[in-house]
This record gives sequence, structure tokens and C-alpha cells, in this order.
Amino acid sequence: MNPETTKHPGPAAGRILLHDLILLILLISADQVTKWLAVRFPGRNGALVLIPGVFELRYLENRGAAFGLFQNGQIFFILLTLIVAAAVLRVYLRLPVTRRYRALRAVCVVLTAGAAGNLIDRILYGYVRDFFYIVLIHFPIFNVADICVTGSAAAAVILLFTVYRNDDFTFLKKER
Repeated sequence: MNPETTKHPGPAAGRILLHDLILLILLISADQVTKWLAVRFPGRNGALVLIPGVFELRYLENRGAAFGLFQNGQIFFILLTLIVAAAVLRVYLRLPVTRRYRALRAVCVVLTAGAAGNLIDRILYGYVRDFFYIVLIHFPIFNVADICVTGSAAAAVILLFTVYRNDDFTFLKKER
């Protein structure tokens, strides 16, 4: 058995889990606090220009998915988020507690934080509060949770194509 893929439960695993939980809470909190601020400053009355012609804070209530697609599908998005979160949690809990999988563990935590941040909005408000707007390229308005989801998904793709091989994931196979 490869020592690099062997699970080493114990105090180190507990510490890692605690650090990951703290990261999860911090990212969800950052998302919710920035959304709370976005509602109040600039609020619903316009944009707050941070870099003229480049970057603004502009409040938007998004009732769809990414880029405003699939409007008013809240129940579908809530169920989809819960399914994805359960799958990510399953992978996270099976990841060996080794240095080799540290980046993948972080990807799982950041992805879950982003999903949870937008899930909280969908459940509490029926929409997601977006506010970052890149004027320069007319990029759709987004939030901290969107950054977490997009960034972690991109990181996962990069890791899967550059760091890991298929046999690095044998731990995911069904146990007998």
C-alpha cells in the first residue's frame, strides 16, 4: 500500500478537520457579511464606483443560477445544492489525511462554503444577493460565494489534470 495515500487518523486528522471547519465558517461569514453590507451600502439605489470604468458595487437580487440563467427555480437550486454538497462531503470525508491531498481538501471546503453561502440566501430570501460588478468587461454581477464556487471548481480541474492520476482516487471505490 502506498504510504502517501494511507489514511492516518488521530490528532492530526482532528486538527485538520478543525482548521477546515474554521475556514468553512470564515468563508460563509465573509459571504454573508459582504451581502449584508451590499444591501445597505450602496443599497438598492445605485452603484458605488470603486474604480471608474473598471469595478463597481451594484446590488442585484438574482433569482436564477449563474449569470441569471434559469430564473425562479429556487426549489431546484436548493435540491441541487444539497446533492452537490452531500457528494463533496462524501469525497472530503474519504480523502486520506496526507499532505498530497491537502489542496483537494481545501477545494472541497471552499466549494462547500460557496454553495452554503448562496443556499442560505435562497432559503432565507428566495434569491441570491449579488453585488460585485466588473464594468470593464460587463461581467455578470456576482458575490463572495460565487468566487468560492468558481475558484474552487477551477482549482479542482487544474489539480485533476496536473497533480493527480486516476489511481490516486482508489479510496473512493466502494468499501467491501
